[in-house]
Amino acid sequence: MKYLIVGLGNIGSQYWGTRHNIGFRVVNKLVENANASFTEQRYGAVAHMRLKNRLLTVLKPNTFMNLSGNAVRYWLQKEDIPIENLLVIVDDTALPFGTLRLKSKGSDAGHNGLKNIQQILETQEYCRLRFGVGDYFPKGRQADYVLGQFDPEELAVMPQILERAVEITESFCLAGVQNTMNQYNNKDIDLKK
Repeated sequence: MKYLIVGLGNIGSQYWGTRHNIGFRVVNKLVENANASFTEQRYGAVAHMRLKNRLLTVLKPNTFMNLSGNAVRYWLQKEDIPIENLLVIVDDTALPFGTLRLKSKGSDAGHNGLKNIQQILETQEYCRLRFGVGDYFPKGRQADYVLGQFDPEELAVMPQILERAVEITESFCLAGVQNTMNQYNNKDIDLKK
């Protein structure tokens, strides 16, 4: 069985480490743990890896966040992956920092990356892993916040959260979305500093 795992973010060194690029961080950890590596290909950096009897195509789109849908559609078609085996990993300001929620479908919730994927795929029926980055910003300053860096306290516990996000991603591929939601949703990590 084949899966497409997409971490959303923006390319360019000025965006590395920003909250909006947490999808890139998660897939970097997934690929690193598997001793695989990314190569630049059409529409992004791509890694191919095996997880037991599953074949994963892992994608970091190079289209910028607001045009992520083109890359997602291309790799779904190229690898002949059904949409139910697509997982998009995305930052979410509606969730407290470090909260991870797997969803089997849903609205774009104002996220431009998800909005574009929904437009291009013409459906909201795809799985996403929402990585909470918190909403600690004044009204009208969301863009500055998501394009800002994590606080030192957040970075201190980031390795734990990234490992849990990788666990959830692997479980999605091996156990399915429903079992994974049952196992991990509403079971937040005890963040030890």
